[in-house]
Amino acid sequence: MIEVKGITKFYGDFKALDDVSFHVDKGEVLGFLGPNGAGKSTTMKVLTTYISASEGTASVGGYDVHVFPHEVRKRIGYLPETPPLYGDMTVEDYLKFAGGARGLSGHKLKDRLEAVVADCGLRNKLKSRIVELSKGYKQRTGLAQALIHDPEVLILDEPTSGLDPMQIVEIRKLIERLRANRCIIFSTHILQEATAVADRLVIINGGKKVADGTVEELSAMYVDVQSVRLLVKGADAKLAEPLRNLEGVQAVEMQQGPTGYGRFLLRVGGGAWAIRSACEHVADLVAKNGLKLAELAPERLTLEQVFLQLLRRGSIDAGPEAKKPTEELPKDDEPPARVKKEESEPAVKLPADPDSTAAATRLTGEETTTEHYPASVGSETAWVSPDSKVGDASVEDAFDTVQPETDTRTAGDTEYSPRLPDKEGG
Repeated sequence: MIEVKGITKFYGDFKALDDVSFHVDKGEVLGFLGPNGAGKSTTMKVLTTYISASEGTASVGGYDVHVFPHEVRKRIGYLPETPPLYGDMTVEDYLKFAGGARGLSGHKLKDRLEAVVADCGLRNKLKSRIVELSKGYKQRTGLAQALIHDPEVLILDEPTSGLDPMQIVEIRKLIERLRANRCIIFSTHILQEATAVADRLVIINGGKKVADGTVEELSAMYVDVQSVRLLVKGADAKLAEPLRNLEGVQAVEMQQGPTGYGRFLLRVGGGAWAIRSACEHVADLVAKNGLKLAELAPERLTLEQVFLQLLRRGSIDAGPEAKKPTEELPKDDEPPARVKKEESEPAVKLPADPDSTAAATRLTGEETTTEHYPASVGSETAWVSPDSKVGDASVEDAFDTVQPETDTRTAGDTEYSPRLPDKEGG
C-alpha cells in the first residue's frame, strides 16, 4: 500500500531526509520511530503530498505522490501533529465540513459521521465549540476528520500527543480495530507506544533510516551482548569456570541466591541465535554435572536499550563517509553559514532586466553587474540607459527628487502635516 524508495529532502542546504526507503502492507501497522528532529514529520508530509521530495519516489495505493497527488489524497486519512481544526465550529459542523470536502453527502455523510463519532468517543461533544475542547478531545476530533471518508491508508503523526493514559489506551484499541482492512503508519518518539501498537518499526535518526523490523528482529540483528540469568540447585562457585568455557559466554558472575541454590549472571554475545545456542549448552552442562536447573532466562532487552544501541551503531557503522570530517553545525542562536562560492552551484546567469537583476542579487548575496547595471549605481534596482555614462548626473541622481529652483507654491496651497486638525469647537 505504501512504497518509499530513496526519498531525500533538502531545505536549502539542510538535508532533512537522506535516501529513506521502506514499505507498508495492507493490514500492517508500522511505527515510525525516531528522536525529535529525525525527519519523521517530513516523511509524513511527503507521503501526504503536502511537500515534494527533492529526490526519490513514493507511492500510496499504487499512485505516485508526485504524479497523481489528487488520487493519493482520496486514499489517505492524515492526522498532522497539530490537528487542522477550526475553533469557532462545533465538532458536528466541522466533521460535516470535512466530509463534504471529501465528497460525501446525504446518507453516506450521515453514516460516516455516526461511525467516526462512535469510534472516537465524541458523542457528548458534538455540539461543543472546538475552541472549548481539551487537547485530548481536539486530538480525537482531528482523528475523526482523518477517518470521515473511510480511507484505505491512515497516516498519523504523533496521534497520542497530549492524551491522558485512558485516552491513549482508547486510541490504541481504535487503531487495532481499524487495521483489519487498512494500512496504518504512525510516527512517535514514545517507545512504549511503538511496542504497544506497531507490528514493525522503522527507526530513523538524522534523516537516515537506521533500522527496519520487529523488536525481536532488531534485537537479534543489532544487539551484540545479552544477559542470561541462571539458577541451579546445589551449585557452588566451582560451576563458574565450566560455564565460562562455553561457546559464546563472555563473562560469568556469581550472585547471592536462595539457600541451597547457586545464582549466576552470564554475559553472552553473538546475537539472538548465539544466545539460544548458549542456553542449550548451559542446560546440558548442568545436567552433566548431576545438578538441577531451576531457572534459565535470557533478559529481554527493552526497546529503549535496542533504540539507543541502534543510534550509537548508526553513527559508528555509517561506512567510510562517517570518517570524513563534517562541517560544524551552527549553534541555535547563529544563522547557518553561507555556502562558499566555489562549493555552490554555478552562479545564476543575470538577466538584463533591472528588477530581475536585483532579485538575483538578493538570491546569491553577491554583488552583481550587467551591461545596463554597473556596480557603481547606488540603488540595486537603478536602471542605466545604454547611452549614459557612469558618473553622469543623470545616473548618480537617478532616484533623487527634482526640486524646482523657485518656490511656486501659492498662499492657497495646503502644507502637509501629520497632525490631525482639531475638531470644530474643540
